[in-house]
Amino acid sequence: MKIIKIDEKNIDTEKIKIVSEKIKKGDIVIFPTETVYGIGTNALDETACKKVFTIKGRNEEKPLIVLISNQDMLKNIVKDINDTERKLMETFWPGPLTIILKKQSNISNIVTAGKDEVSVRMTSGMITRRLIEEAGVPIVAPSANLSGMPTGVNTEEIVKQFEQKADYMLDIGNIQSDMTSTIVRVENKKIHIIREGKIKKEELAKIAEVII
Repeated sequence: MKIIKIDEKNIDTEKIKIVSEKIKKGDIVIFPTETVYGIGTNALDETACKKVFTIKGRNEEKPLIVLISNQDMLKNIVKDINDTERKLMETFWPGPLTIILKKQSNISNIVTAGKDEVSVRMTSGMITRRLIEEAGVPIVAPSANLSGMPTGVNTEEIVKQFEQKADYMLDIGNIQSDMTSTIVRVENKKIHIIREGKIKKEELAKIAEVII
C-alpha cells in the first residue's frame, strides 16, 4: 500500500488527482471522511466493490454506503425521491446523514446486498469530496477496519490491517472521533432510524415524525 501524507487544511490538488484516478480505475483506497477513515473504490465498478468485501472480511449480506459530492450524482444512482427525503438532504447534506433510497439499475446488487435500495451520503469531508469530484464517480466507503475490529481512526492500526491489501492511503494522522454517520429510511413520511450516529433523533424530529 502506498501511503500519501496530506494536509486537510491545505489540500494538495496533485495528490487528489493521482488517487482519484486510481479510484476511478477500481483500485482500493483508504481516505479520511468527516467521521472515520473509509476504505473504498468506484461504486459503479462491481469487481472493485467485491474486492472491498474480500479485503475487509465483510459479510456480503451487509450493504455498502455510497458517498457522493453533489446532488447531481443522485440522478444516476437513485430514483423516486420523496418530499421527506428531499427535506433531509436539504437540511443535513453535506454531512453525516446516510439515507436509504430506491436504487437505479447501474448500482450493482453487490453494493446493496441484493436489495433494491442503496444507502447514500453526501460527504462533508473535503478530502473525500475532492476525490469524488475528480474521479467523477460515487464511491463506496465502509469504515477502514477489518470486520469485527474497532472503527478506523488510528492510522497505525489501519496500516497494520491493510498494508498488504489496499492500494493507496491518504493519511491525515489519527482521527479523534469514532462517531459514525446516522442511517435513516423514510417510510409513509416517517423517519426510521436504522443507526443513530452524529445526527441525533431530536434533530431529525424537526423534519418529520421519528421512529426508532
